[in-house]
Amino acid sequence: MTYWVTVEVGTPEGVVGLDELQREGAASLLAKGLESVEAIDGPDGVEVEVADCFVGAHPEGVLLGVSVDAPALEFAEDAVRAVVTDLLEQNEPLAEWQISKCAVDLHPELAQRSLEAAGGEDAPPADPKERARRHAEARKPVHTPQLDPAEIEAMRGKICGLAPRLKAFPVECFGYSDDEEERIVSRDDAELAAGALVYASEILVDELFQDVVMLHEESGTSVADSDGVFMVLEQLPPAYAHLYTALFAKRLTVAAVSMIEKFTRTDHAELSCVAEELLLRLLLDEALVVVDINGLLSEEIKVAWECFANQVYEDTDHEWLYQPAMDGIDEEPSLAHLGTAPMGVKDWFTPFDDRGYVHPFAAAEADGDAT
Repeated sequence: MTYWVTVEVGTPEGVVGLDELQREGAASLLAKGLESVEAIDGPDGVEVEVADCFVGAHPEGVLLGVSVDAPALEFAEDAVRAVVTDLLEQNEPLAEWQISKCAVDLHPELAQRSLEAAGGEDAPPADPKERARRHAEARKPVHTPQLDPAEIEAMRGKICGLAPRLKAFPVECFGYSDDEEERIVSRDDAELAAGALVYASEILVDELFQDVVMLHEESGTSVADSDGVFMVLEQLPPAYAHLYTALFAKRLTVAAVSMIEKFTRTDHAELSCVAEELLLRLLLDEALVVVDINGLLSEEIKVAWECFANQVYEDTDHEWLYQPAMDGIDEEPSLAHLGTAPMGVKDWFTPFDDRGYVHPFAAAEADGDAT
């Protein structure tokens, strides 16, 4: 079975904020090491095959995604932890870096259902595509008034506690002001709206990883050609689904990591390209799901996100990509005449101007890439 193992590697204690060159160097060392590994000797002599990998760096370390074929989840996690540990030890600049997480991320509610239903008539289907459909269905916003009030408040505190990580956007960007006459939402609501974006960012990146794996399992296909269910790619403008290939999904994942990393800094948080505009839309949708399923959604939170969107988006040209009139187009449509933003898919990763930064992997148009 194929598992997607997420690995978080942090810098040594006392190291604060990697610069761009350090991030690129660390990512390169780990990427080259992983790409050279075809199989890993797992526990009890079981061989675990490496199918694919992704590496993205940020100021506090590196995020890795490793797709492996293994007989069980535990074998996958143990094998990937072992190989990443070896790579850190073999590369002197990374020798003191530490693995803070190495796990196959499971949706907790669905995992519990699977355990309870194992072997029974409600057992989860063997077909991974059908499981993905159920996973996607479970993510739809649904109000949950049955939640225990104590649980709701505990989750509120957890999410609000993440707000300071969004350093580029203080609570004032979400409608809060010390001046009562200028205040649009309360500080608590502003912190909840900000923290939800941080909470949702990990979910968004993990689901992009899953989409990459789905496309690799159906080699040579695009979203339009696939019978699979995609957690993120199916939320992009549908007219371009035939151009959402595995390589496109990888570039989008790198762009997402880069955008989220910018949001945790204070120096430059402007959106750099159309891909980031679309990703922010998806991140806001993901945050809404997070807040809603935890019984925390309110009109004030929606207002806070509107204030935030007005701060970040320079225009709404990218919304035209979702217009029904674009459906059914056989070739890539061009909406370059709308405003100043490039709207062809091949231009989604092109910086708006000289100030915009797009990660080199995302920006590079590979030979033979349909995008």
